[in-house]
Amino acid sequence: MRVGIGYDVHRLVSSRKLFLGGLEIPYHKGLLGHSDGDVLLHAICDALLGAISEGDIGTHFPDSDMTIKGIESVEILSFVANLLSKKGFEVKNIDAVVVAEEPKIFPYRKAICENIALALGIDADQVGLKGKTTEGLGFTGTKEGVAAYAVALVEKKSTDWWSLSGDVGMPPPDDAPKRRK
Repeated sequence: MRVGIGYDVHRLVSSRKLFLGGLEIPYHKGLLGHSDGDVLLHAICDALLGAISEGDIGTHFPDSDMTIKGIESVEILSFVANLLSKKGFEVKNIDAVVVAEEPKIFPYRKAICENIALALGIDADQVGLKGKTTEGLGFTGTKEGVAAYAVALVEKKSTDWWSLSGDVGMPPPDDAPKRRK
């Protein structure tokens, strides 16, 4: 098993829509960014990329690339999910925190978890999400921006029964992978 951590922050501005977890959230401001500014999905992507030693979002989607300006963060998450699969990993768990005074996350929590799970091909109960405030402190407290933290747990997929079952008192088949001692 491998663990990754992700963090992201974006400024709130009046000229954009607000996206969190791939959902448009009704609010009078949105998050400024090269993409749709979805801090939650960006933190999750960075956590997943870190868990498989693949850098961060900027490595794969640099803000200097104008061909991806305005990209939906769900597309970035789908790219990351495909990269995990190609490298032989599967997501076991995501746990995330959105830090914002407004809007409140709770009314959207279930739908956001379901949306993230759908994009990653996992069950919604494998996605944890909390909304927290800073009680008026800092840039999130003054409603200048939104931050998100995420932790991801991934595991290498096993393709043969012997590596899953281990030593059960029987010798491995002749074609089983050799174990290091």
